[in-house]
Amino acid sequence: MEVFIIILMLLVLIGVSNVLYRFVPFIPVPLIQIVLGASLVVVPLGIHLHLEPELFFILFIAPLLYNDGKHTPRDELWRLRAPILLLAVGLVFITVCVVGYSVHWLIPSIPLAAAFGLAAILSPTDAVAVGSLAGRIHLPRSLKRLLEGEALMNDASGLVAFKFAIAAAVTGVFSLPKASFSFLVISIGGLLVGAIVAFLIVGLRHLLRRAGLEDETMHMLLQILTPFLLYLIAEELGVSGILAAVAGGLVHAIENERMPFTMPNLKSVSNPTWSVILFVLNGLVFVLLGLQIPDVSRTILSDPAFDNFKVIGYAVLIYAMLLVLRFVWTFLFSRGGRWFGNKSNEVPSLRILTLTSISGVRGAVTLAGAFSIPLLLENGDPFPQRDLIIFLASSVILLSLLTASIVLPLLAKKKSTTDDAEKERLEREWQIEVMGAAVRALQKTSNEENEMAVSTVISDYKLMMQQLGQKDGKTKRLPRSRQEEAGMRLLALGIERKYVNDRLESGQVSREQANYYLNMLEQVELILANKLDLGKVILKTLWRRLKMIVFVRQPSVVSGISEPDMTALRTLKMQCSQAVVDEFSERCALQSDEATEGVLEYYRQMLDRLRRYTIGSRRKDRSFDECRRELHWIAVQAERDAVQVFFEKGDITRDMAALLRRVIRNREASLYELEEIV
Repeated sequence: MEVFIIILMLLVLIGVSNVLYRFVPFIPVPLIQIVLGASLVVVPLGIHLHLEPELFFILFIAPLLYNDGKHTPRDELWRLRAPILLLAVGLVFITVCVVGYSVHWLIPSIPLAAAFGLAAILSPTDAVAVGSLAGRIHLPRSLKRLLEGEALMNDASGLVAFKFAIAAAVTGVFSLPKASFSFLVISIGGLLVGAIVAFLIVGLRHLLRRAGLEDETMHMLLQILTPFLLYLIAEELGVSGILAAVAGGLVHAIENERMPFTMPNLKSVSNPTWSVILFVLNGLVFVLLGLQIPDVSRTILSDPAFDNFKVIGYAVLIYAMLLVLRFVWTFLFSRGGRWFGNKSNEVPSLRILTLTSISGVRGAVTLAGAFSIPLLLENGDPFPQRDLIIFLASSVILLSLLTASIVLPLLAKKKSTTDDAEKERLEREWQIEVMGAAVRALQKTSNEENEMAVSTVISDYKLMMQQLGQKDGKTKRLPRSRQEEAGMRLLALGIERKYVNDRLESGQVSREQANYYLNMLEQVELILANKLDLGKVILKTLWRRLKMIVFVRQPSVVSGISEPDMTALRTLKMQCSQAVVDEFSERCALQSDEATEGVLEYYRQMLDRLRRYTIGSRRKDRSFDECRRELHWIAVQAERDAVQVFFEKGDITRDMAALLRRVIRNREASLYELEEIV
């Protein structure tokens, strides 16, 4: 039961980390998750979860690398094969030799074989951390593919080198020719076993389909079991389970390309299922990493035998050596050309080489490998400086993540556009991209029952996209100040609210109609509110409702409304809109600004739409209206999701994301008002 409670708490922390990331997107999710995991140990709750290295590799690393292999473009891996191998194999062994001798020289109490083991486990980059950083920072595409390919392959080379170094430290015996031959057997054997087992699993699935077993749930279960089978079979045969998982992912990528023609429904089940699995596994990797760090640090920092400043200095120096080695290695081999798949002899710039060096972050594989160091030597003596080695590995992980988080955004930052016309063009282009995501989401929901409603909403979006595409540089831009814009909209809603209350007191509208309209205004306020004024709007709304209940003693929300009342509400909306237009026209006559003019134009358009509806009004079927309303909210949510994806990938800046979200909020408020009264 205790383990179950701990797992639930870890899952909650994963959710919390992603919520926090929305508010502090400049901090990578892995760092947030590490901090949350560490805080769970620091807070005196008595929580301790031992990291079992073998279980960690099969439960987390195997499915994550299998998925990476399945989604990494094979043509780009092949095009970048030379630099990937130079980083994943060549750099690993150079790191083992240089850093291993350096660590032994710096800390003589760590034997040479153990120092080689530390260097070996520090050599692999972490695929999960690389993916998280590359998704948030706009790295060049070739560099991103290079880092992904390196992270797929260097786990195996680093772990094999680590295995032989630790074996030499435990037994005192090491043979370079034997180790080299074993490395080739383990690596090539892992790739072959992974490919063969994957082909057998694909063949099994084909046989099941021929036998009439087309159940997507069963085939999904086979997909989930595949990476674990690949890893276990390879490890039982004495070859690399990690490379077997990667090879299996590449083989299954070929099958996925043919899936739409064989089992079209499986893809719709597979993608969301794997999305949830990977979300949980990615999060657990770093939360578990955070759980281990406090105990590891406490063991060394509280030990009087160690000078804390000197130990931390060793960690910084080792990380600096890793950076310099990576930079020099890439610099030397980039002189020969064809480094990033270029067919010309163009040499990568200093910026690209620096990005390549700092992007090599270490992660969970490093810590899991360090924890796999045995407690005792073959003669029964304790493994020399095991706690110090684990501490140094943990420190390098944190240093690499922190450095990449701080430095990469500065190096990868795009030059800001200063030309106003160019900024306006980019704004319109991204608005069109976001609306395109909404159209695609609507197309996916289309079926025989809602085909007409989907077509109507898509037509609305295509018209808006067409209008944006036709605008020139002279188009007035949206106001940049969120406070100013929100203030003008809230002021307009206040004018509407005053108008309705005046008509209520004079008996020109009924209590039910006034309550319905005022509730609609409150909902629009909540939609328009941003993070800065959301709390204020909610408090005002609650206070208004409390006064309504205490003093008027009638409900402020109406459960249903008749057609005559709806007609009266449309008339009231036209009157309210005209009142806003009159007052804002006077404001513009005295002093014009973008925010005031924008609100004035919005209410004029609302009046025009209401008049056109009233003149030729033909009430559609109620079910059609409900379906259209639901589709509008699906489209708006798709727009929000698209903005977040673009921002996390680094395609748009924070300011652009804020602008796009503001546009979506305005459109949502407009849709809500129109849907409520039309």
